[in-house]
Amino acid sequence: MFRLIPLLCCCLFILPLSAQKRNDAFQLHIRKTTTPLKIDGVVDEEAWQKADIASNFHMVLPMDTSAAHLRTDVRMTYDDKYLYLLVENYTEGDGPYMVESLRRDFAFLKNDNFLLFMDPFDDQTNGFSFGANAAGAQWDGLMYDGGKVDLSWDNKWVSVVKNYPDKWVFEAAIPFKTIRYKKGITKWGINFSRNDLKTTEKSAWAPVPRQFPTASLAYTGNLIWDAPPPAAGPNISLIPYALGGISKDYDKQTKTKYRRDAGIDAKVAVTSSLNLDLTVNPDFSQVDVDKQVTNLDRFELFYPEKRQFFLENGDQLSNFGYSTIRPFFSRRIGLGGVPIRFGARLSGKLNKDWRLGIMNMETGKQEETGLPAQNFTVAAIQRRVFSRSNLGFIFINKESINYSPEKESGLPIYNRYNRNAGLEYNLASSNNFWTGKAMLLKSYTPGLSTKDWAHAANLQYTSKTWSIGWQHEYVGSNYNAEVGYVPRKGYFKMAPQITHLFFPVSGSILSHGPQLTSTWIFNEGAFSRTDNETMLNYGIVFRKRNTLNVWASNTYIKLLTPFDPTNLGKDSLLTGSQHNWNTIGADYVSKPQSLFTYALSARYGGYYANGNRLMTNTELGYRFQPYVSIALSANYNYIELPKPWGNTSFWLVGPRLDVTMTNTLFFTGFMQYNGQQKNMNLNTRFQWRYRPASDLFIVYTDNYLPEPFFVKNRALVLKLVYWFNI
Repeated sequence: MFRLIPLLCCCLFILPLSAQKRNDAFQLHIRKTTTPLKIDGVVDEEAWQKADIASNFHMVLPMDTSAAHLRTDVRMTYDDKYLYLLVENYTEGDGPYMVESLRRDFAFLKNDNFLLFMDPFDDQTNGFSFGANAAGAQWDGLMYDGGKVDLSWDNKWVSVVKNYPDKWVFEAAIPFKTIRYKKGITKWGINFSRNDLKTTEKSAWAPVPRQFPTASLAYTGNLIWDAPPPAAGPNISLIPYALGGISKDYDKQTKTKYRRDAGIDAKVAVTSSLNLDLTVNPDFSQVDVDKQVTNLDRFELFYPEKRQFFLENGDQLSNFGYSTIRPFFSRRIGLGGVPIRFGARLSGKLNKDWRLGIMNMETGKQEETGLPAQNFTVAAIQRRVFSRSNLGFIFINKESINYSPEKESGLPIYNRYNRNAGLEYNLASSNNFWTGKAMLLKSYTPGLSTKDWAHAANLQYTSKTWSIGWQHEYVGSNYNAEVGYVPRKGYFKMAPQITHLFFPVSGSILSHGPQLTSTWIFNEGAFSRTDNETMLNYGIVFRKRNTLNVWASNTYIKLLTPFDPTNLGKDSLLTGSQHNWNTIGADYVSKPQSLFTYALSARYGGYYANGNRLMTNTELGYRFQPYVSIALSANYNYIELPKPWGNTSFWLVGPRLDVTMTNTLFFTGFMQYNGQQKNMNLNTRFQWRYRPASDLFIVYTDNYLPEPFFVKNRALVLKLVYWFNI
C-alpha cells in the first residue's frame, strides 16, 4: 500500500488549475511626473496632488469580512530614474507608535508598519517588497514561492517617515536599477499591507483571506502604467571592501595574528530581469553569530545560512527539496576555516515563464585537515506551469582540484567528486488553498551505485477553518549530498496532520482549535518501525495577538546506532534498544504591542532509558523605543537517567542588547553561555551606514571557558564597505 502513495500524490499534482487572478478588479493607475519630488514625508508636490489614490483597505485581522477601521491612502508615480511611493497612515487614539527599533528589516508583527508587495512580472510567484515602520526603519526583500520574503536582500533606495498628530507618512524613491522587471510590461501585480498594534488591525488594499500572509502574490491587485516603465539602462555596481584585524588563540597558545585583507563584489544587470553577481576573496566577518542550542538530538543540527552572497536571490537553489532533504546547502561552502577564492552567480528571470539560477564557487586548500581545494557548481532552471505552479531541475557538482588521495598520506581521504541531480514540481493553486511539492533526487559518488536516490512529496489544503496535509519521504542508505543537508539516510517517513479552527464572533479569543500530527519512520531494509511521534496540540490566538498552545505527545524510538542521550560522551545506549515515553507541554507568547514582551515554554515527560526530562525556555524583551532593545533568552534542561549518566542539567543563556542611535547607526552586543559545550561567547558589532548600502563595521568576538574562567580566543575586525554604481 505504501508504494502507491507517491504515485497518488504525484497524480494529484498534475491536475490543471485555474489561471484566473483573484483580485483583478483592484487597479491603481500610475502616471509619469514631470515635476521634481523631494523625499521628505510632506504631501505638497504637484505630482502627489494629481496621483491616483489607493484607499478603502480591507481588514485581514482580526476579521477578513469587513473594511479596515483605520484609513490608509497610497499614491505612486515615477520618472526616468525612480519609482515613487507615498503613504498616509492615519491613526486613532493617544500614545506612542509601537516599534521595536530603527533596525532595518524589522519583525512584521512587532511594529506599526506599512509594506509594499510588488510582482513586476505579474506571475504571482516572485517579486520585491519595500516598506518601513512608524519610526522610519526600512524593510526590503526578495519575494519567492508566491508569498515568502527573503530579507537578506539589501539594495540602494531612500525613504523618510514623518510623524503628524493624526498620521504617519512614509515616502520612498526606489531606483529602477534596484529592481528587476520585464521590459515593455504595463501591468504589475501589487498589494499594500499595514499593521497597527494599538488597534491590533492588519489590513490590505486588495483583500487577502486571513489564513494567508498579506504578502501572498495570489491576491495582488494591479498597478497599471500609462506607458511601459523606463529601461533601467546600464547597471553595474562595484562593492569593494578593506579590513584589518587582530586575533589570538590563548587555548592553543599561538602567536597573535594580524589580518589585512581586501576583496570585491560586483553586480551586473545582464538584462532588466537577469543579474550576474561576482565575488573575489569575499569576507563575512560582520555576519550575526549562530544562535546556539542545547543538542540532545541524534542527528546533525541545522543552522541557517546568514552570508548575504549566498542568500540574495538564492531561493531557487537553497529551497530545492525539503527541510530535511536539501541537495544544496550553502553552508557547506567556505566555513570552518576554508577560504573562498572567488565565485559567480547568474540568477533571475528569462521571461515570465522561465527562471534561471547558476552559481560557481571555488575554495582553497585547508592545510590542517588536508581538505583539498574544491569547485562547487550548482545550476537550476524553473518553468512556470498552470497559474502559479512550477517545474524545476537542479544539478550540483562538487569537484576536488588537483587532488590525489594516495599522495595525502596520514590525512583523511575525501571523495574526488560528488554530484546530485533532481526534479521538483511545486504546486500552488490560484487561490492558494492547495499547495504541495513532489521531488526526486539522484546522487553520484565514487563507489556508491545502489540505493542512492531520494524521493519526497507533500500535499496541503488550507482554508479558513481546516488545514489538512500529508507528507512522505524516502532517502536511500547510499544517497550522498555532500553539498546538502540530509541528516538521516536509509528510511521511509510518513507525516499526516490535520488542524481545525473555530472563530468566536466576540470575546477575547480570535481563534482556537486542535491539531493532530503523527510522524512514522521505517527502516529502509526490513521496513520496520524505528521512530514514531504522535502529538495533539490545542492552540488559542487572542485578539491582542498573544498565543497559547498546550500539547501532549507519545514518542517511540528504536536506536539504529549507539547514542549518548546527554551528548557529553559519557556512555552510549545500545543499537536496537527501544524507548517509549509520554510528554506534556505548553507555550505562551505575550501580546506584541507591549513594551515588555515575553515567551514562555515548558515540557515534562519521559526520556531515553526510562529516564525523565524537564525543559523550560524563557524569552524576555524590553524596548525603549525606538532606540534600545534588550532581550534575554534562557533555556534549562534537567535530565534524570540511570547510571552511568545520572542526573544532568544544562543551562543555555543569551542576553542581547540592540542600540539603534539612528536608522544608520547600530550597535549589537550578544553573549551566549552554553553549559553543554562549556563555552561563553561574546560578540559585539558596531555598524555605521554612512551612505546607502555602504557600511563601516567594527566586530569584536571573545570565547571563554567559564569554569575556571579562562580566555580561549578573541578577535577584533574593522571592515569598510563601499557601494558605487558605474
